[in-house]
Amino acid sequence: MPRRAVACLALVLAASPAAADFPCDELWGERNATYKDAGYCFKTQRGIQAFGNAGCQYDDIADVPLSARDRAKVADIQRRERENGCPR
Repeated sequence: MPRRAVACLALVLAASPAAADFPCDELWGERNATYKDAGYCFKTQRGIQAFGNAGCQYDDIADVPLSARDRAKVADIQRRERENGCPR
């Protein structure tokens, strides 16, 4: 997903109170774009195809150094994914 699209989606996600406004794929993309930007090495085919692993540094998601703001964003996205019944 291009960085501009991710940035626009982040603004929309932050502004919308309704979880059902966003399809699961968009929520997945926004959550994983945050991890990609922080250097996560994707393991799933879907993640690798969408984001690649060029320049990745962290194999364990628990080791990815997210800011407090990014952690809050990821937690909010995960909450929305649960509310939408998105697959894990």
